[in-house]
Amino acid sequence: MRAKPSTRDGYGIEQVSSVHRTCLYMATKLGDLLDEIVVVGGLVPYLLVDQENLPLGMDPHVGTMDLDMGLALAILNHERYRELGRRLRDAGFEPAVNEQGNKRLQTWTTGTPHPVTIDFLIPPVEARDKGGELRRFESDLAAIITPGLELAFKDRGRIGLSGRLPSGAWATREIPVCGSGAFTVLKALAFGNRAENKDAYDLIYVWSGVGVPDVAESLVPLQPN
Repeated sequence: MRAKPSTRDGYGIEQVSSVHRTCLYMATKLGDLLDEIVVVGGLVPYLLVDQENLPLGMDPHVGTMDLDMGLALAILNHERYRELGRRLRDAGFEPAVNEQGNKRLQTWTTGTPHPVTIDFLIPPVEARDKGGELRRFESDLAAIITPGLELAFKDRGRIGLSGRLPSGAWATREIPVCGSGAFTVLKALAFGNRAENKDAYDLIYVWSGVGVPDVAESLVPLQPN
């Protein structure tokens, strides 16, 4: 697995463009399964803050090295996760392989010369579930248990993506994306666990681009009763 760069110099427009195209391509293949999926992670700031109409003084987002996709608990219905696996395989995706030659069931890849990795995440199901552990669906498909991910399904919007598919065809899809409130919670938890520069950068970027008052407003419905 590639280590995340510690500075913006490690990111480039080609990489974020590849992640953008992969996200769009997946959306065309997953279809109705998008109701049980939400984009989280490093692509969210790029999507939430309009890169074509940035606030005065803001630079374009540096991008991301991979695509994180949260799965709703409804995917645990065996027909749904089997369908997810089938569509991924039919679209040319396959489990990534680590340096020891073992499959990483929670991480799939495009398998191209310049692959994009897709990490699947899922909220805890039982009280004993621990963050970072895997919930296995099939022999080659799993997701990382991620506390707080359920909030992304409470604070979720649709953002339009357009672009060229691998076939050369032009496509437009509405992508389910984590909102700024849930993103704040998830990134704060991630930063608390691993203290990576990129997590802090993504948080500040969303707060600056969306606006702190709007972020705070989106947090209100997520508070426990």
